[in-house]
Amino acid sequence: MLTSIATVSISGTLDEKLQAIAAAGYDGVEIFEADLLTSPRTPREIGGKIRDLGLECVLFQPFRDFEGMPEPWRTRAFDRAERKFALMNELGTDLLLICSNCSPHSLFDRGRIIDDFAALAERAERCGVRIGYEALAWGLHVNDHRDAWGIVRDVDHPAFGLILDSFHSLARRIPSASIGDIDARKLFMVQMADAPWLEMDYLTWARHFRNMPGQGDFPLTDYATQLQRIGYDGYWSLEIFNDRFRQGSCTGVALDGHRSLIALKDNVGRQPRAAARPTLTPRVTPTRIAFIEFAADDTEAQALKQTLTQLGFAAVGRHRRKAVERWSQGGINIVINREPDGFARSFDVVHGSSVCAIGLVVPDVAAALARAKALSIPDFEQSVGPGELRIPAVRGVGGSLIYFIEAGSEETVWDKEFAAVGDTSATAREIGLNQIDHIAQTTFYEEFMSWILYYVTLFDVTKTSQIHISDPLGLVQSQAVESANKTLRITLNSSGTQRTLSGRFLSKYSGAGVQHIALSCDDIFAAAERARDNGLETLEIPRNYYDDLAARFALDDELIGHMAALHILYDRDREAEYFQFYSRAVEKRVFFEIVERRNYNGYGAANAPIRLAAQSGFKTDGPY
Repeated sequence: MLTSIATVSISGTLDEKLQAIAAAGYDGVEIFEADLLTSPRTPREIGGKIRDLGLECVLFQPFRDFEGMPEPWRTRAFDRAERKFALMNELGTDLLLICSNCSPHSLFDRGRIIDDFAALAERAERCGVRIGYEALAWGLHVNDHRDAWGIVRDVDHPAFGLILDSFHSLARRIPSASIGDIDARKLFMVQMADAPWLEMDYLTWARHFRNMPGQGDFPLTDYATQLQRIGYDGYWSLEIFNDRFRQGSCTGVALDGHRSLIALKDNVGRQPRAAARPTLTPRVTPTRIAFIEFAADDTEAQALKQTLTQLGFAAVGRHRRKAVERWSQGGINIVINREPDGFARSFDVVHGSSVCAIGLVVPDVAAALARAKALSIPDFEQSVGPGELRIPAVRGVGGSLIYFIEAGSEETVWDKEFAAVGDTSATAREIGLNQIDHIAQTTFYEEFMSWILYYVTLFDVTKTSQIHISDPLGLVQSQAVESANKTLRITLNSSGTQRTLSGRFLSKYSGAGVQHIALSCDDIFAAAERARDNGLETLEIPRNYYDDLAARFALDDELIGHMAALHILYDRDREAEYFQFYSRAVEKRVFFEIVERRNYNGYGAANAPIRLAAQSGFKTDGPY
C-alpha cells in the first residue's frame, strides 16, 4: 500500500507540514493549493523539497468550477487549467484533482460535460499531466461517484480518470459495492476520510468534522475492501478537514494519519476472501487489568493509602528491593511506587501523585509489542535489578505506561517481585469491591481523537457514541472504548475550555492522565455503608437530585431515602440499572467511583452533570 496525505490535513507552514509528513513515513503528499499560494518558495523549490524528503508529489488540488460552464466562463476555465498544468510541471506532479462543479452558472448538459473533459484531457496529455475527476457530495449536478465514473468511462481518454473520496461517497450512503463497477485502471487516486454520523449539510460536515480512518463511524473497512477487490493498487491518501487537527501538533496528526492507514489495510486483510493477507499481528485482547500503578512521594503516598484503606484495600505485598507496595481487594491490585529513582519518580515530579502505569494481561506479549511497533507506538524499557522481571511496556496517555503481562504469569510476577505482608484486619475492612470496572482518562481537546485512534488500532475494542456532558463551566466531550468481554473499559474526556473540571484537572495535573477509577461491587449499599464506617468521605449529592429520581423512575420512598443517605446516584436503561457513588479526590487529582451494574452497559452519563456540579462546588481553591 502506498500512503499519502493532503497538506490541508495538518497545521503549520508548508515546510513544517512536509517535514512532519516525511517523518511519519508516508510515501507521498498532496499539495493543497492554499498551502502553495502562501509559501515563500517557488513551485520548483517546493517540488525539490518534496523529493529531498523522500516523498512523491502525487496530486495538486483542487481545481474548481470547470465542467459545463457557458461562455465567457468556459474559456476562462480552460485558460486557468493550462496555467495549472504549467505549475504542476514546476512542482513535479502529473495529477490534478478537479472536483464536480458547484457554480450556479454551470449547465447540466451531460454531453457538454463530456465534451469539456475530452477537450481538457487532450490539453493535459500534451502537457504531460493527467486529470482526476471527483464527485463532491454537494456538487450541483454531479454528487455521486457512480455518475462521475460514468462520465470518466464515456470520455474514455488515458489522461482522464476518477478520484474517489470516501467521505463524499459514504456521507451520501452510496453503497460501497458500487465500486465494483469501476475499472481500476481508470481510478487515479483514492482519498480516505472517516467522520461521525451527523445531521447537517454536506459542506459544513466535510469542512469541519472529517477525521482519520477509525476515529469516526463510517464503514471504511467495507469501502476499502471493495477497492482491493477491483485490483486498485495506487495511493491511499488522507484528505482531512477538521478544526481540532488544525489546532494540534502537525507531527502528531501526521503520525495518527499514517497509523490509521496501516490499521485500515490490516482490517481489510482480515475480511472474508480478502485479496491480501493481514499485515499486522491481531489487535490486542486483554483478559484482565492486572494492576494500576500510582507514582507518589512519601507524603502523597500517605494520603493515597488512607483513601485505599477507607475503600477496604489492604497492603498485601512489599517489593523485595524497592519502595513499592501492592494493595489488594477482590481481584483488584493497586501498586504504590515511592521509589526515589526511575520512571515513577520522574512521573511524580511532573504530575504529582497520579496513575503512572496500567498493567494488562494479554494472550501474547510478543504479538502485542509487534503490533505496537508497526503502529509507531513507542515502547519503554528501564533497567531492572538482580532477580527482577523485565515487563515490556508501551507509552500511553500523557506519557504513562501500559505494561503487557503474559496470560498465566501474573502470579509469578507478584511472587517473584513482592514479599507477602500479613494483615489480619484486612478482611474486616473490605467493602466488597471485586474488579476494576473502568478507567476514566482526561486528555487535551486537541489530542482527544488521537487517543481514540490509539486504543482502537492497538486493542480489540469498539467505540461508543460520542456524547457531550454539561459541566457548570462548559461542555465536556466524552467517548468510551471497550473490549467485547468488558475486561477493558476506558472512558476518554476532554473540554475546549480550562474552566471545566476536565480543563482544571489538566492544569492541576500538568498533562493528560487518569482522572478517576471505577471499581465494581455486587452490593452498592453494603459497600457504601462499610466505606462510611471506614471513614471515607464521599461526594455529597443535592436532595433535589433524589426528588427528581422519584419523579423520573417511580422509585419507592424507602429506596430513594437509602440512596440519598449514602449519596448514591442511579440510572436505568429499560430494566437495566446502574448505581454509583464517588470518593473525594486524592491530592485533588484522582478520585474513585464505586459502581454496581445490574445488566447495565453504560457509564451513568445522565448523572455526570450532577457529579461535575458537586465536585466543582466542593472547594473554591481547587478542582474538586
